[in-house]
Order: sequence, then structure tokens, then C-alpha cells
Amino acid sequence: METKFERYDFQPFIINTLNTFGFYQPTEIQERLIPVIVKGDSAIGQSQTGTGKTLSYLLPILEKIDPEKKEVQAVITAPTRELANQIYHEILKFTENAPNDILTRCFIGGTDKQRSIGKLKNQPHIVVGTPGRINDLVKDLALFVHRATMLVVDEADLMLDMGFIEDVDQIAAKMPENLQMLVFSATIPEKLKPFLKKYMENPKYVHVEPKQLTAERIEHLLIPSRHRNKIDIVVDALSTFNPYLAIVFTNTKKMAETVASGLTAKGLKVGRIHGDLSPRERKKMMKQILDLEYQYIVATDLASRGIDIEGISHVINYELPADLDFYVHRVGRTARAGNSGIALTIYDLSDEDALNRLEKMGVEFKHVDLKNGEWVDLGDRNKRKNRLKQTDEIDQKAKSMVRKPKKVKPGYKKKMQYEMDKIKKRQRKIKKK
Repeated sequence: METKFERYDFQPFIINTLNTFGFYQPTEIQERLIPVIVKGDSAIGQSQTGTGKTLSYLLPILEKIDPEKKEVQAVITAPTRELANQIYHEILKFTENAPNDILTRCFIGGTDKQRSIGKLKNQPHIVVGTPGRINDLVKDLALFVHRATMLVVDEADLMLDMGFIEDVDQIAAKMPENLQMLVFSATIPEKLKPFLKKYMENPKYVHVEPKQLTAERIEHLLIPSRHRNKIDIVVDALSTFNPYLAIVFTNTKKMAETVASGLTAKGLKVGRIHGDLSPRERKKMMKQILDLEYQYIVATDLASRGIDIEGISHVINYELPADLDFYVHRVGRTARAGNSGIALTIYDLSDEDALNRLEKMGVEFKHVDLKNGEWVDLGDRNKRKNRLKQTDEIDQKAKSMVRKPKKVKPGYKKKMQYEMDKIKKRQRKIKKK
């Protein structure tokens, strides 16, 4: 196939790698940001998950690296170890085809710091990692970023939430004044703006509006818990779906453990991703998941941002997230790269308000239940509520039309009730029409 990336005049090794992995057509954010970044301007890219933002900064960075200069030229920061590792391996796909050695190193928390320092006898061209570990290495005078002219802050809103912006700030302060900063974020919170103003003068701002809130090919299913055991609902759903790979989301580490243990007790082999795993456990778990050793994963929202696990066909929300933006991030793990996916949410009556807000945001739910291994359409979720509301309206109207007589006679209550029933009957016929 003809590649449309050739218009950017990238080096042959970049184009060849893109072709190898089937990337022929730039996404919208890539089309709008690549020329800006190649030119050397700072930029803010705001887009939803799965829009191809990683390549929008990696390709220009790889193009601009000078292998002859044995110094750090680009620093890429990510809020989680998994995302940093993922970016690092994405770079390796390209650099292994490069005619000259482009040395890239990944430094993340939870690994042996002395070993990291040992790897810095030769300074890498590109550094990828978590802000805390990169900052430690800079402060220890092991990593020299004072000549690096490019700094990427990926998932900046999550960096802010996790308290890493201060580390990024300290790294940026050690870098040259003519720093090209590239910030990527799903949202731009107010608290992030002072940091952006400090380092970015008139950055190019690119906001790729989602054509819809979530990917087009996701089917959003809603299943009521109805006081049933939610573990049983998940087991039945997974059995009926028979997914290629399914991820079950919970709000807390404790709940993730409870759900994982519950599913394991039912005979399912379950992987888990949450913040209580040690770095070694997390690394091992990610490798096992990528090697397809698990068909089912239980995770907290740590996995809903930035971690790209290929082949997730189904997402199950064991509970709705408190921050509804995370609904979008969670379901964004499926239906990637043109594939279809299913997102099932188990809901309680207390979730009504959250579901209404998601519907207002544009999520179209299909209300279903599982009966004897078959999905049954339950129709409009608000059907009962609308019927009660309609009944209430008719009652109110009938009461307003039948007034208590000034002089009451025996049997007046029966007569009034008879008149009201007549009006209600008439109103119901009108409503049916």
C-alpha cells in the first residue's frame, strides 16, 4: 500500500517501520501535530485515548535525533511504569531499523537505581521514564539533560493527579531555555495551566474533538444487579461472551483483589493490575498478559490510562467510576484500531444519576439481562419511572378537574372518585394515542 507518511520527508527507516506495522494513513492528531513538532515549536495535544498521539511525537523526535552527538537530546515522561515501558518498546521498533545507533534508555521507579546509574556510562540519545526516577538520576549527576532540547509530558492530567508535575518541573528547569515542550493530555485542568505557562510561550494547541465520546464500534450494555451476587453476574457474562481478552474494572485495589479472588474461586484464571503489586509483580503480570496467558484481567483505573493491551474484546465495569471521565478511558481499552468491542456495566439503583449523566454525554446504552445463557433486551431503563411519572401526572390532572362541592351530601366522596376515574380513563386513552 502507498503510505501517506512520505509527505513528511521522514528518513527511510521510519517509513519502512511504519509500513511493516501497517501504518499508512496518519490520524488527525498526527496530521496536525507532526509538521508543528518537526518545525521545532512547542505544542499541546488534547485528544481522547486511542487517537495515535504517541506516534505524533515519536516520529518527529526520531527524525530529529543526531546519532553523532553522544548526549541526551529528548526526554519523554509518563505517569505510570507500564506506559513508560510501552513508549520505550514503541521506540525500539523503529531504532532497530535505524542505519546509525540511536540509544534509548527507560528508567522507572521500582527498579535498581544503581543498575540504572551503571547504564549511564554512555548517555542515551532518548530517555523515557517516570518523572520521579528521571529526576533522581538528574539530581545524582548520573543523567545529563542540560543539552536536551525536547521534553514530552504524556498524560499530563494524570501526572497532575498523581503528584508528578513537581518532578517534571524540576527536570524541565535543568533543560535549555529554548526547550521544545510537548504536552499531551485527555483534559487540560486549571491546576495544570501555571506549569504550562511557565515553560511554553505561545504553544501550538491542537484539540482533536472526539467525533463521539467513545469509539464508534463499542456496544455499551447495561445489566441491573437486582441484589444478585455481582461475581456471579461477571462469571455468567464472561461465559456467554467467551472473549478473546476481557478486562474487569473496579474502583479500588481492595475491590480488585476481592473480584479477582472471587473469579479464581469460580475456576477462572485471572490476571490482575493494580497499585499494590510490587514493580517486579507488575512487570511479570504485564508480560504474562501480553503473552496471552490470561483470558481475563481484573484492574483498577491505573490500567485504563495509557496502557495499550492488544486484543481486548470486552470491558466489564464491575462498578461505575466516581469520575465519569474514567468510563471513557476504561471502555477505550477495547474497539481500538478499527476493531469492534463490547463494554458491559453492572449497575445498582444508586447509579441512576451517573448513568443519566453518561447518557447526556452521548453514551447510548442497551439495557439487557442474562437469562439461561442468553442476552435478553429489557427495553427502556426508565420505562417504569416514566410510567409512574405519567400516572402521577394523570392523578394530579384528575384531582384539579374534580373539586369538592361547597355543600357536601352523603356519598359525595364516591361520586368524586367516580368522576376522577372517568377523567383518568379518558387521559390514559389520549396518552396511548
